[in-house]
Amino acid sequence: MAIPRRRRHPDEPSFQMTPMIDMTFLLLIFFMVTTKMSKEQVKLEVALPTASAAIQPEDLSNRDIVNIDHQGTFYVANNPVSSGELKAHLKERFKNAPPLKIYLRADKDTPTRKIREVMKMATEAGAADVIFGSYTR
Repeated sequence: MAIPRRRRHPDEPSFQMTPMIDMTFLLLIFFMVTTKMSKEQVKLEVALPTASAAIQPEDLSNRDIVNIDHQGTFYVANNPVSSGELKAHLKERFKNAPPLKIYLRADKDTPTRKIREVMKMATEAGAADVIFGSYTR
């Protein structure tokens, strides 16, 4: 006499919550750290000009911050650099993480030729978007 075989039902698929919670915490920590870094890059004291038609963009993330003080010295974030170093930095940045977006903060007393110089470097590096820092009236 043959013993009837039991039919096995496939296990019900289950959803694992632990990896999802881990990813949520990792993303939270990542955004907290990058936000702090972005704020640190804007710490350099620059007397921004005022503009009556200034509009603040909704998203300032993923932008290289270039500062120019009143003497015309270039800074990547808060580190002083020469024009050659800035040019190399922008090209490297574009190569590694396109598109290149720049937030240019120039002192209101910065010589105009220095701003044009940065704009030329940004164009040569392949910048897709350059915004200028200013205060609204």
